[in-house]
Amino acid sequence: MAGATISEVRLAASHDGDAELVVTLRFANGGQSLVTLDEHAVRSLLASAGAQAAGQLIGVGWDKVRDALIASSSRFAGHNEERDGRKDRDV
Repeated sequence: MAGATISEVRLAASHDGDAELVVTLRFANGGQSLVTLDEHAVRSLLASAGAQAAGQLIGVGWDKVRDALIASSSRFAGHNEERDGRKDRDV
């Protein structure tokens, strides 16, 4: 996805009614992809882009979107290990 940038943002409701942000990534060849971001990913993306509002994300690159998705999903990593009794040992 090198070179893809955010071309559009809009709010949407998740299946449980929480607000999510849907960003449209536009590629150099004109192609588009939609990416849905949960609250944690949105906070991470806004911070890394230095943005105060969703509209300021237009033009931000895919790499920041990817990093925000990773940050959001990573928050569960330690929780799952603790729940499964795997914390601090090799699995």
